[in-house]
Amino acid sequence: MHPAEPGFGLAFQRLDCPGSQPVPATREFVLPRQRRTAIGRDNVVIELVEHVVAALAGMQIDNCLVTLDAPEPPGFDGSCRPVVDAILEAGRVAQDAPRPCRVIDRVLSVGDADQNITLRPLARPGLAISYHLDYGPHSPIRPQTRTFELQPEAFAADIAGCRTFVLDSEVAALKSQGLGQKLTHKDLLVFGPAGPIDNQLLFPDECARHKILDCIGDFALLGTDLCGHIHACCSGHTLNHLATSLILEYDSQRTAA
Repeated sequence: MHPAEPGFGLAFQRLDCPGSQPVPATREFVLPRQRRTAIGRDNVVIELVEHVVAALAGMQIDNCLVTLDAPEPPGFDGSCRPVVDAILEAGRVAQDAPRPCRVIDRVLSVGDADQNITLRPLARPGLAISYHLDYGPHSPIRPQTRTFELQPEAFAADIAGCRTFVLDSEVAALKSQGLGQKLTHKDLLVFGPAGPIDNQLLFPDECARHKILDCIGDFALLGTDLCGHIHACCSGHTLNHLATSLILEYDSQRTAA
């Protein structure tokens, strides 16, 4: 992670692709994927950027160039804790430039009755995210709801360490897609019928907290701060990207008017 000048934003550069330019971590460069977020341009792709972007956004780092020598950042334990720890060790420097911000001033919604995101105005400056998770009465992951207001110290303590989770019944299918080839049940949260296998939850609602982490990373791809309240129900990366597209479309219409 390299410091960058005001206005640079967040970008990723593949050092293993000689001559390639940085790929901005913005909605314009998001590629269609399932269960993850990838960006790319000019045939250069960076997979699984959401946790690094979440770490930077959660710690309110506006301008940073991330270089890597592989198609994706390290997965660690499925959280962004190591990235946040590195940021805390390096320190942050205030820059002499305003932080651009988009303000939600009306209700915007995407999704259906089962999976949805609703964006609402917030009476005070800042971003709040409420996530409701419910996979039904037979799921080993119990229903849970968590609301979080984005502040760097709270993000580092309460969200950054929350890990990716998956059902044991899904593992074989994901590995057949080339995902998680070297991971074990101890590397991230794998739920069997009785709960996490060979692992323990950091929080009773760690799954909802991780979904908030994903939201922070995906909504940071707007390229600005966001002022409003995100209400998400059983959503994932695909719906997050539809919501950011809706915000950009609404902003464009509002500017044109």
